[in-house]
Amino acid sequence: MSEIVSIKELDFKAGSRVLMRCDFNTPMDEFCNITDDRRISSAIPTIRYLLDQNCSIILASHLGRPKNGWDDKLSLLPIAKRMSRLLNREVILAEDVVGKDAKEKAANLKAGDIMMLENLRFEKGETKDDEKLANELASMAEYYINDAFGVCHREHASVHAITKCFDDEHKAAGFLLIKEVEFGQNLIRHPSRPFVAVTGGSKVSGKLQALTNLLPRVDKLIIGGGMAFTFLKALGIDIGNSLLEEDLVEEAANILLRGKELGVKIYLPVDVVAAQSFSNDSAIKYVPVQEIPAGWMGLDIGPASVRLFKEAIADAHTIWWNGPMGVFEMDKFNKGSIKMSHAIAESYATTVVGGGDTADVVERAGDTDEITFISTGGGASLELIEGKELPGVRVLLKKGFE
Repeated sequence: MSEIVSIKELDFKAGSRVLMRCDFNTPMDEFCNITDDRRISSAIPTIRYLLDQNCSIILASHLGRPKNGWDDKLSLLPIAKRMSRLLNREVILAEDVVGKDAKEKAANLKAGDIMMLENLRFEKGETKDDEKLANELASMAEYYINDAFGVCHREHASVHAITKCFDDEHKAAGFLLIKEVEFGQNLIRHPSRPFVAVTGGSKVSGKLQALTNLLPRVDKLIIGGGMAFTFLKALGIDIGNSLLEEDLVEEAANILLRGKELGVKIYLPVDVVAAQSFSNDSAIKYVPVQEIPAGWMGLDIGPASVRLFKEAIADAHTIWWNGPMGVFEMDKFNKGSIKMSHAIAESYATTVVGGGDTADVVERAGDTDEITFISTGGGASLELIEGKELPGVRVLLKKGFE
């Protein structure tokens, strides 16, 4: 994308130290084993390019949401080990973020060395866009590369404030960031039609702006997951104890009305998998949405909805999917999401998956290789679709494009 300064436009000197902001916020099990390393491997093309330029690299990332500074469970040690294995070379892990150990190790780096700072969010100033922390981070390197699309919608010190410490010849976007932004913008500006948006997840509130922005651009809109019940309620359907955002029922009704005015076909579930509680022991029923028993809740789309949604995407040329169709974390309620993943993967359309939970569903379904593009950032991908300018991208735009 011509507006963003690309890593390829920078003139690196041999032995230059480069601070590279990555998004290694990867899912792990209770034993701190990485369950999906896609975000780690996505950073490798940019790292290899910097190694080819004879640079030394300081990798910086956050992991999770540490409450009060250091937390053993959120150390980047497993990430550093996995990165070492993927690159087949040592990745040195600092004991802190901007402390004595990090600074000493950074100062001793030689061309081709790679080190990783500890979890950025162990420093309180990271999420506050603190300029002091940004200056400390910047003091370790001569160049700054942002390849962390997943956090570009946040004004954080290592994404936003830090860019003030480098001039235009010393800061740029990495390959992953450029690819993500290009894909998101092309999807909105020039989709092949019919263009179908598939949205899910638990809440309408998180997707309201995206739905409003997408309506004039899509030909069909499929709404599943917990958010569908607010729309079903807007149609006057009794949804039992299903998830409901009461204050957004009117907004949901407006979206349905606006869709009608624009000639956009909107699809809602026609049946659900209902249970009395979200647990493995709970009895389940497959019922039409009009027949959810009192005190029961819908936790996944049913087989008839899967069939309906498959029909709706059959002629699509572009499919954008963000949000699972049910509470996919429990096997009992993940069939709708898994079947939807299979259907999208098998389609002949250009298929784009917004990161986060949706990427996890695709991974579980074994469909990763069949999807055209899987974004590494859920929230950032959503804000790009909403047409918002991402703070982490804005600070890397060329002069004249701001």
